[in-house]
Amino acid sequence: MIEQVQTQRTAEQQQSLIQACRCARICEDLRGRDTLVLEMIGITPIFDYFVITTGTNRRQMHALSDEVSKLQRTSGTAKRGSEGYDESTWIVQDYGDIILHVFTEESREMYDLESLWADAKRIDWQSVLEESSSENCAVE
Repeated sequence: MIEQVQTQRTAEQQQSLIQACRCARICEDLRGRDTLVLEMIGITPIFDYFVITTGTNRRQMHALSDEVSKLQRTSGTAKRGSEGYDESTWIVQDYGDIILHVFTEESREMYDLESLWADAKRIDWQSVLEESSSENCAVE
């Protein structure tokens, strides 16, 4: 099923998908909880993907957002905006096609973006990264 969806994406959207999945992997590696990627293509023209994760404390939330920023910066993507880093229970970072949301558990339940954007497709980001990795190995 992922292959069908991928064939309908533009090359730019496919690159954004892979980058969103890399962001999700960073969140998981740093023990973000319930990390998911939502595809917003066709739902809103403003961005293509949400990456949503839950941090257990303020320090971890900062580490998650900082490491994603580092990945995006090294990939040549500038942060367009950020909210909530200093005082909130919800950090939002805008990278154009990708929006990162780092919540506390309570805030994630309260805002419930997964239900708010229920029409969005959930991406199996681990599979996308595996497929991307095997395609890169086949090309080399």
